[in-house]
Amino acid sequence: MARQLSIFDEDEPTGAAPQTGAEVAPEARVVELNNLLHRYAHDYYALDAPSVSDAEFDRLVRELRDLEAAHPELVTPASYTQHVGGSVSEQFAPVTHARRMFSIDDAMGLAELDAWLERTDRELGATAEHPVAYTCELKIDGLGVAITYDDGTFIRAATRGDGAVGEDVTANVRTLKDVPYALHTAPLDAMANGRATPLEVRGEVYMPKASFVHLNAERDRLGESVFANPRNAAAGSLRQKNPKITAGRDLETFIYAVAEPELVPVSSQHAFLGWLAELGLSVNRNFRLCTSAKEVHAYCERALERRGELEYDIDGVVVKVDDFALQAELGFTARAPRWAIAFKFPPEERESVLRDIRIQVGRTGVLTPVADFDPVFVAGSTIAHATLHNLDEIHKKDVRVGDTIVVHKAGDVIPEVVGPVEAKRPADAVPFEMPVVCPSCGSPVVHELGEVAYRCISIDCPAQTAERLEHWVSRKAMDVDGMGRELIGRLIRFGFVRDVADLYALTEEDLAALPTDRTYSSDGKGHEKGDPVPTGRKTAEKVMAQLEASKHRPLARLLFGLGIRHVGASVAEALAGTFGSIEALRGATEEELCEVEGVGPTMAAAISEFFRTPQNLEVLERLRQAGVSVADEIPLSGEERPQPLAGKTFVLTGTLEGMTRDEAGAALKALGAKVAGSVSKKTSYVVAGPGAGSKLAKAQSLGVPVLDRAALDAILATGELPE
Repeated sequence: MARQLSIFDEDEPTGAAPQTGAEVAPEARVVELNNLLHRYAHDYYALDAPSVSDAEFDRLVRELRDLEAAHPELVTPASYTQHVGGSVSEQFAPVTHARRMFSIDDAMGLAELDAWLERTDRELGATAEHPVAYTCELKIDGLGVAITYDDGTFIRAATRGDGAVGEDVTANVRTLKDVPYALHTAPLDAMANGRATPLEVRGEVYMPKASFVHLNAERDRLGESVFANPRNAAAGSLRQKNPKITAGRDLETFIYAVAEPELVPVSSQHAFLGWLAELGLSVNRNFRLCTSAKEVHAYCERALERRGELEYDIDGVVVKVDDFALQAELGFTARAPRWAIAFKFPPEERESVLRDIRIQVGRTGVLTPVADFDPVFVAGSTIAHATLHNLDEIHKKDVRVGDTIVVHKAGDVIPEVVGPVEAKRPADAVPFEMPVVCPSCGSPVVHELGEVAYRCISIDCPAQTAERLEHWVSRKAMDVDGMGRELIGRLIRFGFVRDVADLYALTEEDLAALPTDRTYSSDGKGHEKGDPVPTGRKTAEKVMAQLEASKHRPLARLLFGLGIRHVGASVAEALAGTFGSIEALRGATEEELCEVEGVGPTMAAAISEFFRTPQNLEVLERLRQAGVSVADEIPLSGEERPQPLAGKTFVLTGTLEGMTRDEAGAALKALGAKVAGSVSKKTSYVVAGPGAGSKLAKAQSLGVPVLDRAALDAILATGELPE
């Protein structure tokens, strides 16, 4: 069991806010605390970029509440204690909740939890013969959402926002696999007042730990900023203007509340959770019904002990009065229900000594600083290394070699340096700076304006060569089975390959005779003891067959395998589907690239830069000469298919009955059309089905012709455009 850190430690926690003292007037401190909390809340909820730890934020909230309790005259409607945490971004349409979504007050230890249980029992008249029952639920560290069903059908989803008004994230939540489009109708039929519509359920959107690790690793590899924890990753992923990005982020939900409890056909929280599951909604099954403080304690201690074993992140336990009638009797304060409290887990952190900050060079040339520190046991395992991501992050935390540092695991998974213990800093510790030359090849390091990443731009950099080749042969790219890290390492070491085109110059003889890391013992067959064992003919034949097969992979695989900055597998698919060949993609302007779904100005600039680099063009030409396909083949029947839609650009939006948008796009491309992801003045036609939104509105504002499904069918059948 992980050691529970006491919240009553005498050492003051580090933070940006000064401590209250006799020299600070209560009025001034209340103003100061409110300013800090509103700013930190904006960073956390609106920007998904927390600027202080959760523990520090909670400490400041508690200090403000204590001051206001001692000086009630200082409480104002603008105080942070009178509001639900959160904000509403202007980039999403506002949604007014059926009823206000409240926060939950915190208990920072079992003593505070006991005090709340005792007070609640007393107010409800509990006795030994008739105790008050409580439902304990894991506190999921995610983003609060409200999902509305009308007559059992999903119609809308919104973030919690400020509690009264949230952000419309319907299109994004629709992509979540565990959010049903239609509820199971039998449980709905029993709703109170014979009313089955509408039903607003509430819960958390979260990111599983494994998905968080994968997402941060990919962003780090691309030189992009990483998420601080799974909660921020979930929030940043859900609040995307492009639902396809959300769909690719592996988000999940747990539902645990409803806007209007009087409508549901049950009378308690534990029965309600079972009813939600019957509807087909995702419910966390780790809840327990407890009838004493002892049982509540046991649940909280067990949850704290086992939190590291869960596939998702939790930061506490929510304890609720089970009976809905008793909940109604207790009611609400200005910001929270009186019938619920959140037992918050203390963060598990350890101190260590930072021995070195070394540099790793990734496949895209990004230089990543890594902290090496004395091994410490945290959240179930021993850690001794943690990425520091980039120079900005190091300067922000002000960590220096020789510092005593605080470390923990973000999301109980990823080792992270929280910051230094400045009181223990050695006198000779100096701020870290990035090297001016690549530690792998000695080439100059480049830092582009507006980017956090420092890069080695040499295509001959050995550190990049291995990762570029491994990426090229990976399953999502050219899928060369048998060409693994160990074989690639030997090919590089013995001078056979330096770039991906060199792979297709290999011969079976090269591979068969390639020395392995094993050596012969004396075998009486002419081999000397210690001679290297060759790879062998069988392995060589298999790898050569795989290399030959990889020449005919789809264009999207090749584009992904090239490792163009910011271009992932889904964007590679979109680029291949739009342009069809390397030559067409190379000739596209940045404006044309931005019309592709998922491509923005930064990515468009990176793509253009890739095709302006002579060394990259030379590699592409060698690939083409080796027989690697650099264009997608359109299947033809008989003679060459005519291209009557050549030069026309279509945008598809809404639902096309009986056909997916991808299928419609493929059919249009087969007739020579270009299919774009966004509407511009260059768009020829917009095909709009039910559910069309902003693209339809933009087409109408620009005067772009709008077609329905019948017009699309006519075009696909005849190849003729409407007048």
